[in-house]
Parts: sequence; C-alpha cells; structure tokens
Amino acid sequence: MHEYTTAEIVSVITSGGLTDPVVANASTHPNRVVLVKRQGATWVDVTAAQFLAEVQAVARGLIASGVEPGQRIGIMSSTRYEWTLADYSIWYAGAVTVPIYETSSAEQVQWILSDSDAVGVFLESSRHRAVLDEVAAELADVTRVWEFDAGAINSLKEAGVGVSDEELEARRSSVTPDSICTIIYTSGTTGRPKGCVLTHANFTFECDNIVAGLPDLFDRDDASTLLFLPLAHVFGRAIQLGCIRSRTKLGFAPDVKNLLADLQEFKPSFLLSVPRVFEKVFNSAQQKATADGKGHIFDTAARTAVDYSRALDTGGAGIGLKIKHAVFDRLVYSKLRAAMGGNVRWAVSGGAPLGERLGHFFRGIGITILEGYGLTETSAASNLNRPSALKIGTVGQPIPGSTIRIADDGEVLIKGGFVFAGYWKNHAATNDTIDADGWFHSGDIGELDSEGFLRITGRKKELIVTSGGKNVAPAVLEDRLRANWLVSQCMVVGDNKPFIACLVTLDPESVPGWLKLKGRPENTSIADLTKDPEVIAEIQSAVDEANKAVSQAEAIRKFAIMTEDWTEDNGILTPSLKLKRNEVMGRFGEAVEALYS
Repeated sequence: MHEYTTAEIVSVITSGGLTDPVVANASTHPNRVVLVKRQGATWVDVTAAQFLAEVQAVARGLIASGVEPGQRIGIMSSTRYEWTLADYSIWYAGAVTVPIYETSSAEQVQWILSDSDAVGVFLESSRHRAVLDEVAAELADVTRVWEFDAGAINSLKEAGVGVSDEELEARRSSVTPDSICTIIYTSGTTGRPKGCVLTHANFTFECDNIVAGLPDLFDRDDASTLLFLPLAHVFGRAIQLGCIRSRTKLGFAPDVKNLLADLQEFKPSFLLSVPRVFEKVFNSAQQKATADGKGHIFDTAARTAVDYSRALDTGGAGIGLKIKHAVFDRLVYSKLRAAMGGNVRWAVSGGAPLGERLGHFFRGIGITILEGYGLTETSAASNLNRPSALKIGTVGQPIPGSTIRIADDGEVLIKGGFVFAGYWKNHAATNDTIDADGWFHSGDIGELDSEGFLRITGRKKELIVTSGGKNVAPAVLEDRLRANWLVSQCMVVGDNKPFIACLVTLDPESVPGWLKLKGRPENTSIADLTKDPEVIAEIQSAVDEANKAVSQAEAIRKFAIMTEDWTEDNGILTPSLKLKRNEVMGRFGEAVEALYS
C-alpha cells in the first residue's frame, strides 16, 4: 500500500459559504471586470460591484417567490452568464442548486427534479420548457419555472424589490460551511444517476487550494478564461467558482460551434477543456495540412514538438532540435496558438485521459496542458499537475490538503476536504463508497510514483480479463486509436474471449476531408466506407500504432468499423463524453460476437 499527501495551502473554512468572495470582491475591487457576457455580437463587461448587485436582486426575487432555505432549485441551460448569476443567487437566498444538462431528456429531467425534491427550476429557452412540459404532471412540487430567454432575470428582480436588506443578509448568513450548496447528478454510464451532495466547505476547499496552487494561471492582472464546458458538470462548475474566488475574468461560450471565433475575440490567458477538444485541435490541423499537400511538414513539426517537450524533462534541447523547433514555431506552432486566441500559454485538462502524446505535443508548441483527475464526488480535481510540479503522462500530485492512497488491489483511494458528503437519499451507496476510515473509493486503478504523481491505468469495472487470464486496461489502447484523425470513438472488447478486439467509429467531421484527399465522391456514405479497403487500411495503421503501447497478449487482433458514430444524441456517450460501455454491448453485441466467430 502506497500513499502520498500534499500539504494544504488554505484550510477548510469554519464559517460562511460560496457567496463570501462575491461580497468581498465588490468591497475590495468594485470596478474590476470579473465576468463578460454575450449580448448579440457584443461582449459586455460585468464588474465585481455590478455582479453583487445582480446576485442580490435575483436572490430577493427568489425569496419573494417563496423559496425557503435549503430548498432545491434546478438549472437547465447551456453555459452562459445567467447560469452563473442564478447559481450564486440561489446560494445567496440560502437554497441549493441542482444542475441539469441542457441536453437531458424529459425522463432524466423528471428523475433529477423529483429525486432532489426540487421546488423550482431555471430553464434557458422554450426548447427546454417543452422538455419540462412532457413530465410536468409528475413534478407537482416544481411550482416555480423561470425561463432566461423569456425575461426571468428581470421578472425576479422586479418581484424582489420589497425584500429588505436585513432579510436578504439573514438568508445569506444562515449558510454554514456544512450547508449543502449543490446536488450534482452523475451522468451515469450505468443505471439511474445518483445525486452527489457537495457542501459549501467542499467546493471552497477545492477552489481555494487550486487557485493558491496555480499562481501562474490565477495570480496575474490579465488572468482570463473562456468557459465552454457545461456548468452542469463538476469541472466547469469548479472553474466558475475558482474564477470568482480569484477575480479572474470569466467569459462564456455557449455554442462550441463558434468556439474558435470566440477564442480569437476573447483572447483568454488560459483554457480548460476535456481531452476530446485537444484531440480535435490536433486532428483538424493535421487534416487541413494533409488536404493542402503539407501533411509531411505537419507530421515533422508534430514530431519535433514532442521531441522538444521530452527534451525539457532531460536537460533541454540540443542546438539542432532548437533550430528545428524555431523554424516550425514560425511555420506551424504560432498559427495553432493564434487559432486559440494567441495569449494561451496554459491549459487544464480533465474528465478523461489526455495521453502522453498530446501532452508533449501541446507543450512543444508553447501551450502546456496541466492534466488533472477527479470525480464529482471529489468536487472536481483530487490531483493536478502544476507548473511547479509537472510530469506529462500523469494526472499530477494530490491537490494541496489531500492524500492519495493505492489500495492492495490497485484502487485509488482519496481523502481531503473536497470529498463529498454522500449520495442524496442513498445511504447504502454512500457506505459502499466511503469506508469507515473516511477514504473515498474512486473505482479507478492507478499507480503512484515516489514523488506522488498519479497515473490512472484503468477503471475497476472496465478491466478486461481474457479467457487466458490476461488483465487488459482498455484506456491505453483507446487513447492511441483516437489519435488517428479518421477515428471518432472506439471501444476495446475481449472479456472472457481468447483475444482483444475493438469496435471503431469514423469521425463525420473528418470523412469529407479524407474523401477529398483521396479524390472520392463527396456523397460516399459512412456505411460504404466501413467496407472500403483504404479506410480499413487506415484503421489498421491506427491499431498497429496503438498496439505499440502494450504487450502482444494485450494487443488488438481484430476490429470492426461501425456504420454510425457514437454520440450523446444517440445515447451512447454521457453529457461529459464518457462512453456507456454497457450500452455499446447492448446495441452492438452481435458485431462483437462476429469478431470471434
């Protein structure tokens, strides 16, 4: 058994809650721009004083509408300023926020609002109201519905004008560190989502220690980031809280289709994302270069970036590598940085494995990705690489004030002030997850090195055991496979089978470029391409590359290309883009069996 502790920087709070930084910011830095919202084609600044005033006005409206301390209020919306405003207003009124992914089905909305005993919900638009209306008859307690696009914020402000300063402050002051701030329902790769209960102390401890531990990102006058992750996800939420806590300028990008244009306008100093976005940046650049007849140049530039980054860990690059790197910086790397706004030097990645290849590539082009690891149950990150403590290929050391232990069976166990209070109305699940000594059992398999850097090697429930008794962690192979620009999703299979195989989907965004490159008809269907010899050869090449990372017994021997991509829309990915492996097996079990026939 091996464990590692990182000393805390900021202690667990003994009074107050998450609205305290909003009040403090307005007092100490009233004119500091802390948020930026979109109004049509214009970015509008919101100062610390203005944000506090808006939070107070909306909180008054909630109180006037009859919301009581501790009651639950849902928010179902894309990432936008009003989401954050509603979140802090709910807390200011002493209530509890229950996030709902804006893509959730009516059945999911019904479950989350009913299970949490919610009394109200914020919706973004008429589209979300239509979803709610499908199950409204089963939600008799949800008597308050506010729609952002229908003027909900102004209506609440008007409704709350009669609420006194004293009553408002009494509500805010009723919140203690142990008060519930939010119930976040895990997106659930199996079964119904469980509600993770997080307190004001949990999130404050998490954000205070991350902000204090990352001065390169947060402790600078021009610190800013553009948030495009869902605020319904714990990662996006923690970033919101950390930015408010540190007065880092926070902008919102509700539509990822406009992300590149938004980045070039906003020019953030750092970014936060999931690995799939970084994969897309790399694959899109590679695809464009190949289509322009410059594929060899890009591939050489990519190898140079990786080599340069690796050299930084072993004494620095030699003169020849430095010259090559400088040439490609002018030809390739500077253009990639410009596409991300031009000012980004740091990024934080979480939610899924990033992989060593991408980590070295991005550091090599001048954007260092700080990979982290955590769960909803740990208020987001339990581990994080920092500029002062960085090992690419790991998810970093425990964040300040926490401990990671590796159990005898390899499971990652976690302790810290960020560990959740338990699952809402589910004591059995809580007791199964937090043991008698206070250790949270993550369900992930990992390794700690002598300096406390953690590597996640698999998920206990996802480990594949072949009929020959070989244990295989699919993540290593799947990460390598997705590096190919034609691959969208993939799933390694082989449990109780004689060898490892894989299902693969083609990336609909990359296929048109591939067809053009090969001089094929643009209307060629995905179904036809699954049988195309050149496509099969391309995927085989990706499989061969992935197999280099594992032993012969763990290598993929056969694969099948699916005729449709796996997405959130067709129910195979969760809203946080995790693969529902049971769903894949349920829908494509025959394809798996065919690999072994």
